[in-house]
Amino acid sequence: MILIDAGPLVALVDRSDPWHERCLAFVKTIREPILTVWPAVTEAVFLVRSSFAAQSQVLSIIQMGDVQLTALVAPDVPRIRELIVKYHDLPMDLADAALVRVAERERIRTIFTLDRRDFEIYRPARIGRFHIVS
Repeated sequence: MILIDAGPLVALVDRSDPWHERCLAFVKTIREPILTVWPAVTEAVFLVRSSFAAQSQVLSIIQMGDVQLTALVAPDVPRIRELIVKYHDLPMDLADAALVRVAERERIRTIFTLDRRDFEIYRPARIGRFHIVS
């Protein structure tokens, strides 16, 4: 399984994004299920807020099952809070903390993100470093 962050979701639907072609090409090569969390989807929809069509396309990616949502549950909240405190100097946002928590919980080491700077710093418990793809 591969986790996907908000950045590639935006790049996939925004043809003017400098990462659009690269992300589109990469997605076509992925054979594993792609997972994300609602905070990452929320962030992506917010980032393309100037385009109703782009917002709709982000949601269509989820609706069609190209990217699957994985649930965050109440027992995840304490760890998400710990992560936000631990990385407060970056600062870590809710989407990143949720993705790191899911990586820990599901033992997913690979993340599709354009945010190399932060995800190279994050160290999910029992996983160590992320394998970052973009």
